[in-house]
Amino acid sequence: MNPTMNPARPLHRFHSVQRTLCTVLAAAALTAGLSACAPLIIGGAVVGGVMAVDRRTAGTQVEDEGIELRASNRIRETLGDRAHVNVTSYNRQVLLTGEVLSAQDRQSVEQMVSSVENVRSVVNDLAVMPITSLSQRSNDTFITGKVRASLVDAQDISANSFKVVTERNIVYLMGRVSQREANRATDITRGVSGVSKVVRVFEVVTEEELRRIAPAPVTTDSSPSPRN
Repeated sequence: MNPTMNPARPLHRFHSVQRTLCTVLAAAALTAGLSACAPLIIGGAVVGGVMAVDRRTAGTQVEDEGIELRASNRIRETLGDRAHVNVTSYNRQVLLTGEVLSAQDRQSVEQMVSSVENVRSVVNDLAVMPITSLSQRSNDTFITGKVRASLVDAQDISANSFKVVTERNIVYLMGRVSQREANRATDITRGVSGVSKVVRVFEVVTEEELRRIAPAPVTTDSSPSPRN
């Protein structure tokens, strides 16, 4: 061995690279509602001993997906290329973001979405302005990834409990969270470069409610069975 070489340095560098890669993968995986560098969570269950953190019931998650699909189809059939509308549903509350060319179109989209089955409420934040460019939308996607990675990296909140939507550098945060979690996620998001504004579309619950709705962790006893 070279006497001038520090054996701890390569190991430190390896862990640093591993941590960075994990954070990047986490941001990408959270798009599908999963945490990277961790066991897979399926339908509220746990694979590998990690607690599922989606605070919606399985039925509500399916309803949210159906709402997004039906609402998006209606908007596309009615407005076509005249609008750029993103529909995000969480616990049957629908967030509308994007751009439409007139106030009439803005109102029309809200009415269409409000009439979709299972929709509880609509938050209409559509802007009346020209439709954004592909480069702007790509930048928004990049910002979303950075916000998600930052939420994962924080470790004192459950990143999978949040939905993140970015439109024209404005970040929207959704989820069923406590006031502490809402404030913490907001502070983290505001610190991400490129974010111009944070809009909170939370359903705030008490800590007691949070304990009640949070899925219980599943533990795996790996100890050998006693022999007779």
